[in-house]
Amino acid sequence: MSKSECHGCSEYLELSRRQFLGVSGAGVVAASLPAWLPRVALAGEFCSSRDVIVSIFLRGAADAMTFCAPFGDDAYYDARPTLSIPRPDSGHPMAALDLDGFFGMPPYMSPLMPAYANGDLLFVHACGSTDTSRSHFDAMKLMEFADPTNPGAVTGWLGRHLASTMAVVPGNPLRAVATEFGLMRTLVGAPDALPIPRFETFNLLGYPGTVAARRQALTSMYNATPDPLRTAAQTTQAVIDLLATIDFIGYQPAGSAVYPVSPFGTSLKASAALIKSDIGVEAIGIDIEGWDHHIDMGPFDGILAQKLTDLAAGLAAFHADLSAGNGRNFVVVVMSEFGRRVAENGSDGTDHGHGNAMIVLGNRIAGGRVLTQWPGLQPEQRFEGRDLAITIDYRDVLAEIVQNRLANGNLGLIFPNFTPTFRGVTESCSKGDLNCDGGVTPDDVPGFATALMDEAAYRGANPGCDPLNADINGDGAIDGRDIQGFTQQILGE
Repeated sequence: MSKSECHGCSEYLELSRRQFLGVSGAGVVAASLPAWLPRVALAGEFCSSRDVIVSIFLRGAADAMTFCAPFGDDAYYDARPTLSIPRPDSGHPMAALDLDGFFGMPPYMSPLMPAYANGDLLFVHACGSTDTSRSHFDAMKLMEFADPTNPGAVTGWLGRHLASTMAVVPGNPLRAVATEFGLMRTLVGAPDALPIPRFETFNLLGYPGTVAARRQALTSMYNATPDPLRTAAQTTQAVIDLLATIDFIGYQPAGSAVYPVSPFGTSLKASAALIKSDIGVEAIGIDIEGWDHHIDMGPFDGILAQKLTDLAAGLAAFHADLSAGNGRNFVVVVMSEFGRRVAENGSDGTDHGHGNAMIVLGNRIAGGRVLTQWPGLQPEQRFEGRDLAITIDYRDVLAEIVQNRLANGNLGLIFPNFTPTFRGVTESCSKGDLNCDGGVTPDDVPGFATALMDEAAYRGANPGCDPLNADINGDGAIDGRDIQGFTQQILGE
């Protein structure tokens, strides 16, 4: 093992080994979960542009102080004399790309600048889980389950979203997929979800000439087996047939997109092909390991720079590919279990921290900016005197995406015992849903009337809801021309 491959703490390295062992069995368990999930009103498909969501987890605690460097805070340079990204006007070859006069990206992440300039890329800084754990295992578990007050939580936030919505394509056997060998916690609880590391080779193992006979034998065996195993087997075989209809190997990206030649690039390219096939996939989970850099972090030309280069190139290609032509609406969420210590350590690395940053990418994102309530990096401003403080709960970001882009208003189920604050992360796709309950019904008539007459009054009566949901015809104004369209929605015409 090379030096650059062994930068993580012992807990992270052990976690990487046992993650599959602890989570891969969740796919079988998940098949039976909807039976005991709390009863909720399934969110109808009232929004024709419900986004496909791609959840990317940077496992190991990625350093937001590098990929969204606060060059406007002098304390950043005091704390990191050798590992900080230089100011944009420094003349340094690694000078930050100025995002807003205060934050910047390292230059090797420049492929993301077109998406940022187009308003499709958003950074959310000083963000994260308010849990104080610095254990990778505990922090990942709490963040993915998003139910910190429930020690017995066993379903992920994205799994609960899918369990409380109807399928975009009825009868589709693959609503969610993880490009891994095991289903990550984020997706546990989702109906019709499978871990598939390579879409193009998903089939029964063994000699190709005996596949048909072995499949028939397995079908007979599992047909005599009770649920959930029988259903899981039938679903898996249906997915094998479905994926066989897609030419993943011959897929040609649109928009001059060039994916990096890496496991991450391969996963994103295959995900784009899957989304464009219109089979009805709604959620994709991707893990990127190896972000725990206690020694030789390498923010300029080392391991961290290499990983961020790959991340930026992959995201930029995916954005270009799906944005070209009449592609599907999509949203990508990138997060990590916690951040790194503000100050560098004595081994040219950084230790476990607290606050971090999220990356949100999509064609209906209110981007082109860094969203933050910056707490400052002076020692007295840090969490416990050493870490970036959290001023935005990561669930605020996810909840807004779930409601406005995934058309699901069951936020109390998806994020239990938590009242989110919408931060203006997204554009709303919930046209006609004026009470933000996840559907368009006669109950929305009073809200529509209020928004039509007095937007300020509507905002006061419906915090977190967007009055532009009343802009049915999408011309940017709420007026009498929207009445007919709203009436047709209510009547189901």
